[in-house]
Amino acid sequence: MSSDSEYICTDCGCLLVHTNPITLESMKEVHIQLCPVKRQMVIASQMANKPSTPPTAPPTMKKTGDSAAIAATTTTPATTVTTSTPAMGVSDNTTISLEGTGTSHSKSEGPIDPDFKSKRQVVGTFRGIKVWGPTDPPGQLGIWGTQVTVDYDICIADGACIEACPVNVYEWLDTPGHPSSEKKTFMAREKDCIFCMACENVCPPQCVKIFQKGT
Repeated sequence: MSSDSEYICTDCGCLLVHTNPITLESMKEVHIQLCPVKRQMVIASQMANKPSTPPTAPPTMKKTGDSAAIAATTTTPATTVTTSTPAMGVSDNTTISLEGTGTSHSKSEGPIDPDFKSKRQVVGTFRGIKVWGPTDPPGQLGIWGTQVTVDYDICIADGACIEACPVNVYEWLDTPGHPSSEKKTFMAREKDCIFCMACENVCPPQCVKIFQKGT
């Protein structure tokens, strides 16, 4: 295998492979930023350079009657805990069903229409992801997504986009009864997309289209 088709991380040993040198370079840059071993090394370095906390004064003895009680006064630094709570209703924001009476549809061929947003209308949402019609489930499911878009009527569920994505945008979604495939790659973490185009470049039926934010 040529050096242009693979990259081995010197920190964690992870192997990245792609036949497209441009896509491989994008995957490499993302991995360098997200490499867990490198991140641990940075954190350890920051901790080593952090100034030590001055020792706490020993507890004082306070005598009450015939007994001595320890009144330990300690100063505890204020701690701010920030919790990330998903927006209410995001996971339940679903108006599209994967079941229905549309069983007469046949398999569609790619590629995805890059101008579909000007030709189609949003007909609903599935777990917060927009769905562009027409739809007639289970045989016709339309195009899903806003920035990370997949034509579900073309998708053959080969999994190339899941394997290529460096930030785990996709997960599997069961779509029983669809003529092209009975599962699809669902852009569950669409907002995490870094627009590296890896998934679009590796899709065999060319059913993926990535839109930069604002387009």
